[in-house]
Amino acid sequence: MPLLSQIYIYPIKSLAGIGVESWPVDVNGLRYDRKWMLVDDQQQFLSQRRLPKMALLKPSITEDGLSVSAPGQDDLKLPLQSTDGSDIEVRIWHDLCLAMTVSDLADDWFSRFLGTRCRLVYHPDNRRRQIDQRYARPTDQTAFSDGFPFLIVSENSVNALNAALTQKVGVNRFRPNLVVSECEAYAEDAWRRIGINGIEFRLPKPCSRCAVPGIDPETAQSDKEPLATLSRLHNWEKQVYFGQNALHDQGGELAVGNRVDILETGPRQPPID
Repeated sequence: MPLLSQIYIYPIKSLAGIGVESWPVDVNGLRYDRKWMLVDDQQQFLSQRRLPKMALLKPSITEDGLSVSAPGQDDLKLPLQSTDGSDIEVRIWHDLCLAMTVSDLADDWFSRFLGTRCRLVYHPDNRRRQIDQRYARPTDQTAFSDGFPFLIVSENSVNALNAALTQKVGVNRFRPNLVVSECEAYAEDAWRRIGINGIEFRLPKPCSRCAVPGIDPETAQSDKEPLATLSRLHNWEKQVYFGQNALHDQGGELAVGNRVDILETGPRQPPID
């Protein structure tokens, strides 16, 4: 029986993730996941693709707020709810959405570490960002994720990749939200609907991979692996895939050790034997 073995949230888009034992799920996905984001002077989102040093920024969440640590700088402390910022239109790929600025202090803190001018923005609870309607329902929404509220990966998919690598990589290279154990490698490619602790998930499309898995999260150094090997093992129509994007049908609570019920399967996506 597949089990939920790891849960990760990424409070600030493209910064380090946080592993948790249990976590609430709300309308946008895991609470506080991709709730904040850095943008440049053109209000375009920033990520490790452009600034690998973002991998070295480590957030943490407590009842008191959001904290971010960076090598050589004092920790940045922020409230979990931002209410006094101003509206700003930001771009995530082809999406334009309204966000809220956080503070000049936060902007200066991130700009100093990253060596480029940037701003921290926040996704207010009363803002709604709709998901691509080719794959979603009109009621589906997310905060600042690339496109979907969840990314699901199985442990044995990572193990299968590592078996072909000289230098093994951790699952954190692929920035999943939910990691599943006790299933075959790439079993998730055939899942269409699953249930975890009363929450149903739809898996409408596989996740195409960019350069981020090649960035070591501990050093921010880039390498051709694991993408070079993955491109041999899991490539379709000149695109590398790993993991499945997912949408949820209701809120609730997820915890490590929850049973993962496979409710519906279909042809593998991508269609790789």
